Amino acid sequence: MNVAFLIANRYFFSRKKRNIISIISNIAMIGVAVGSMALIIVLSVFNGLEDLIRSIYSSFDPDLKISSAEGKSFETDTEFMNRIRRTPGVAVVSEVIEDNALLRYNDRQMVVKVKGVSENFFDQNEIDSAIVEGTHDLYRNDEYFALVGRGVQYQLSIRPSNQFVSMQFLYPRNTKFNPLNPEGSFNTLNIRPAGVFAIERQYDDAYVFVPLRFAEELLEYGRRRTSLEIKVERGFKISTVKRSLQEVLGQNFNVQDSDEQHTSLLRAVKVEKLFVFITFAFILLIASLNIFFSLSMLVIDKKKDIAILAAMGATAATIRNIFLLEGALVAFIGAAYGLSMGMLVCNLQQTFGLVSMGMATSVVDSYPVKMQVSDFVMTGVTIVVITLLVSIRPAYRAAAMSVTENI
Repeated sequence: MNVAFLIANRYFFSRKKRNIISIISNIAMIGVAVGSMALIIVLSVFNGLEDLIRSIYSSFDPDLKISSAEGKSFETDTEFMNRIRRTPGVAVVSEVIEDNALLRYNDRQMVVKVKGVSENFFDQNEIDSAIVEGTHDLYRNDEYFALVGRGVQYQLSIRPSNQFVSMQFLYPRNTKFNPLNPEGSFNTLNIRPAGVFAIERQYDDAYVFVPLRFAEELLEYGRRRTSLEIKVERGFKISTVKRSLQEVLGQNFNVQDSDEQHTSLLRAVKVEKLFVFITFAFILLIASLNIFFSLSMLVIDKKKDIAILAAMGATAATIRNIFLLEGALVAFIGAAYGLSMGMLVCNLQQTFGLVSMGMATSVVDSYPVKMQVSDFVMTGVTIVVITLLVSIRPAYRAAAMSVTENI
């Protein structure tokens, strides 16, 4: 066994219980344990929130989304669409027209986002599983129907079961406004609601799905589209298909995967996670200062032992390593307890949902958690760095002690 480790191990485990140095070391160990446990729990919560965001939007977002790099729409034709469909890995291509319009229902009105979708839209989208009232059929018996968000339904008191009242959409025409006939400056089309969906408040409070041809007529888009939504064929990697589509379309188009469609939101979560990690790392550093004080006091307490070891031929490096390993023992044992407790708490939260979100409108009942190996590795590396920082000075002081003055 390594001599330095053997002596450090004896110092750590053979102290008298009432020794003040032992008490400070135990406080340092408890501080490291609590800090590392809290860090793992908080990082796991952020991982869970990130996964929750992805799961919420997965029923609405396509695998890949094609949009114009400049402007909000682009022209399409048969040859253009065929180039996309022939790209390896492309299973379904849905055409989308999306724009703001005024929606009236009885005596109420509000501005909504009209999303016109082609008939194959539901072949790649799981929004039909989010229907809370009515059906998701946009085409029925040669008649067009609309699918409204639950927030829009509440705002306008829309009743899909009422077959006698239609929704009225108004969209400004590309003509000069006539103050004598304001209604004539708008395209006006009626459509009946078929059902109500509930995905996430951002969508529920704003979106209305309509057939693509209805949107073409209302918004006067013709062959222009605001986006194309792609379902990737099973067995193909989304990243590979994305690169292929980008090569086919060129720099005039953006091809975005699901994460890139919500870049700002996911980036905000990652930035918050980073700052939380930095904050808890400082807390761990403060907790580890007790290691510095306990090692400094141990060096003073064991100066006679250090002198004897030096007289027996122990090198400065050996003496220095004794105290570095002593600090490492305190930190690593505390970290082992902390990481184990953090894993236990996260498992209990995953299994039993101990801590609830505390909101009646929350998508999930309890805080989501997801443990990642990278978080444990980062926490371990942080503890190693902090331990070295706080242990170096006492260890070098021990190695520099005079033999003749302390024997």
